[in-house]
Order: sequence, then C-alpha cells, then structure tokens
Amino acid sequence: MKREDFPIFFNKDIIYFDNAATTLKPQCVIDAMNDYYQYYTANIHRGVYDSAILTDYLYDSTRFVVRDFVNCSSAKEIIFTSGTTHSINLLVFGFMKNYLHEGDEVLLSKAEHASNILPWIRLAEDIGIVVRFIPLDANYSIGYDNFLSSITPRTKVVSLAHITNVVGDVRDVQKIGNYCRHHNILFHVDGAQSVPHISVDFIHDNIDFLSFSGHKMCGPTGVGVLVVREDLLQQMIPIFYGGGMNESFDSAGKYKLKDVPARFEAGTPAIAEVLGLQRAILYLKSIGLENIHNYEIRLKKYLVESLSTIPSITIYNKDSDSGIVIFNVAGVSSMDVAKYLNSYNICVRSGNHCSKMLKEDLEVLSTVRVSLYFYNTFEEIDVLVAALQKCQDVFKIVE
Repeated sequence: MKREDFPIFFNKDIIYFDNAATTLKPQCVIDAMNDYYQYYTANIHRGVYDSAILTDYLYDSTRFVVRDFVNCSSAKEIIFTSGTTHSINLLVFGFMKNYLHEGDEVLLSKAEHASNILPWIRLAEDIGIVVRFIPLDANYSIGYDNFLSSITPRTKVVSLAHITNVVGDVRDVQKIGNYCRHHNILFHVDGAQSVPHISVDFIHDNIDFLSFSGHKMCGPTGVGVLVVREDLLQQMIPIFYGGGMNESFDSAGKYKLKDVPARFEAGTPAIAEVLGLQRAILYLKSIGLENIHNYEIRLKKYLVESLSTIPSITIYNKDSDSGIVIFNVAGVSSMDVAKYLNSYNICVRSGNHCSKMLKEDLEVLSTVRVSLYFYNTFEEIDVLVAALQKCQDVFKIVE
C-alpha cells in the first residue's frame, strides 16, 4: 500500500520492519521540508516580509491540522516539542511538579516506555510522589479490572501508553478516561504508537494530556506534540525561557510571558520539521487511519500464523490488536537474530526496546521485534519467515 510514495524503496533494497522505532518518510513530507529550505526560509513570528509571513502562516496552520487530527477543542491546546520524550518531561516538570504533593500516587504500568517512567521516578525523588504500577494480565496487557483495583484515594494521575511499544497491546483509553474524568484523576496518554495507526479522540476519550512524535507517523525527527486541556494549560509553567515566549522583560527583573501555547515554545523551533509534520498528517488522513489499522491487522495475523510454523520460535504477543510482534529464536540471542536478518536486508529491532521493566513479567531479557506499517507487504513477511526457517545458519553469518 502506497510504497511508491517512499523514495527509500527505489534507492535501497531493504525490508523495513522497525516502524515502532521510526517510520519511513514519503516524498511529500521530504518536499514540504525542502520547499521551506529552498524557497522561503525565514524565522517565525519575527518578520513582516513575504517569506516570514508565509512561514508564519504555514507554521501556525499546523496547529489546526493537529487539532482536527486528534479532535481537541482548540489549536491553543497544542504545543510543539522535539518529540514524545520532551512532551512528557514538559508535562511532568512543567505541570505535575506544581500540581502533585508528597504522597500523591501516579499509576503507570511496567510495559511503559522509558520516557513514560523515568520522568515520574525523578519527580518522586524531587517531591515525594508515589509511583505505582497496574498489574499486567497473562497477555502482558492491562485489563480494566486490574486498572480499577489499582486505584486508591491517593491516585491523582494515570499515565499510560495507548499502544505499548513492545507487546503492542491496545489500552481502552475511552473507558479509562471516562473513569478518570468522573473521579477527578488526571489522565495522560502516550500516543507515540497509537496516533500514527488508529484514531485518537482527545475530547471523546476524556484525555487531559496527549503526547506523540512526528517521526513515528511518516513525519520528520525532532518534532512532537503535547496536547493539554486548555484550562490545565493555563496552570502549566514553562521549563525553557528565552526568545519567542515573552512579551516583555526589564532590568528590574519583571517579565511578561506570551499567551499559551507560545510561552512553551522558547527559541527558534524546528520550523521545517513542523511543516513536515503537517504534511505527514494530511498524508495519513488521505489514506485513512481505519484503512491503515485494518491492513496492519491483516499483516500481523499473517505474520503470526507464518512464524508459528517454525518450532524454534516463541511468540509472546499473538493476541495483541496492533502491528507489533515480539519473538525469540531458541538458542539464539535477539541481537544475533537481528544481525542475521540484516544479511537479508531485513531491518528489525532487538533488545528491551526502551521498556526495561517489562522483563520482570516477560521473564526474558530481550526479544526480536517486528513492527508493521501500511507500506509493508505479505511478500516481505514471506521473505522474513523463509530466512528464519534457516535459523541454523545464524552462526555461519554472525560471529
């Protein structure tokens, strides 16, 4: 599907199965960024000449594209960041550090990415909050009953990935969001693995904070988004100060910040990357997220069925409703499997995938991860499976 839009396939003979780490970039995104550099380069919100006016318009219009894509109430709720990691750190240290108090509880899971665990652990060190983990079920996912049983009177925040980056389980954010809204608990959704693949509805799902990255959704690296409910955004404090985010300051130490969201975007932003993000969103909308998800599930089912024919392979997440599959080959480390597959020009991820706590439940130190996207094909899966069927040859290639 749409492979002709991706120039890398014409320039390099690869099978790319590492889409949870980053996605390939279509020509339209590359063109949007190149046009900025080639034809109208200017900084934003600083000039009144033609190139500056055009840059302002394109940059600011991206907020409206994002607003419509995730269905939040206002373009003012959208902050551009460098990615999901930056977004979560801004959330934790710009809002939660001043909102939470010693003894307040934040609920996570052990399947979260490092970016949705380490900032909370650091905040626990700083102000004495308590980080707790919702138990995973037999499929390494969060059942709603486990979520409910983890709530206590001190629970103030729930922060969960919509789709996890290792097991690929899809959390019921609508049900969790409804509970949180009715019980005065703030709800943050890490959308890095969901926004590129399925519809996310900020309003309908009662989400208070949503973070995601451009590079995982056919956009460029170096740009991400934090969506914050506007009434909460007014309470957030910037963690970066400088040009572009202030109205005035003087030698007496008095200063006035710009209105939201500009006050959270100090300095020159990643302008070309924001324009690339806009084009990526429009591109995904032209394909349709429902079409993307349905196709990925067909690919995933075919992949699981094909891998299951190989006796030496253990699959850990056969039933997850996403395009992520993790497995191991008996007697071979995940890194050696990845190196072996590289000899066939097959790109997969090996290791713990930035989710180092999950090994406590998986009871394995590392896995091989295949993560699918809409430009992958059934024929590529056949090549992968054929290579893995020759896994006895691994140590002839990997030294």
